[in-house]
Amino acid sequence: MDDVDRRILKVLQSNADLPVAEIAEQVGLSASPCWRRIQKLEAEGIIERRVALLNPEKMNVGVTVFVAIRTSRHDEDWLTDFATKVTRIPEVVELYRMSGEIDYMLRIVVPDIKAYDAVYKRLIAAVPLFDVSSSFAMEAIKYTTALPVDYAT
Repeated sequence: MDDVDRRILKVLQSNADLPVAEIAEQVGLSASPCWRRIQKLEAEGIIERRVALLNPEKMNVGVTVFVAIRTSRHDEDWLTDFATKVTRIPEVVELYRMSGEIDYMLRIVVPDIKAYDAVYKRLIAAVPLFDVSSSFAMEAIKYTTALPVDYAT
């Protein structure tokens, strides 16, 4: 990975819908070598996929809830059951296993508190949980899907 690849990745992360010729112009290449580099980045799994980012407000899921979960069970069977059931809830858009006081952190998007309550009820019915703590985001100050490219080797 060199600086040209990093520049390509920055451009693609801001707009993957650009024509190759425009990406090439922005990174200082001609179209064919740029396209070959993009294909190589895809083949190496650096570019996993290209997706459309939807506007949460226009999709009527403008409320973001961070949910911290603690469990008294830490066995593989429980984790498998928990992960399977929680990943099936479409409002759960991120799920992390954590270190420290919290065992799992979820990011949930919903239209309102009533909708979150319905998700919460599905969540607590899915598997036994020790503690569930919800925090509603008041304002998104920074939100990006772009990863820093300077660390890539």
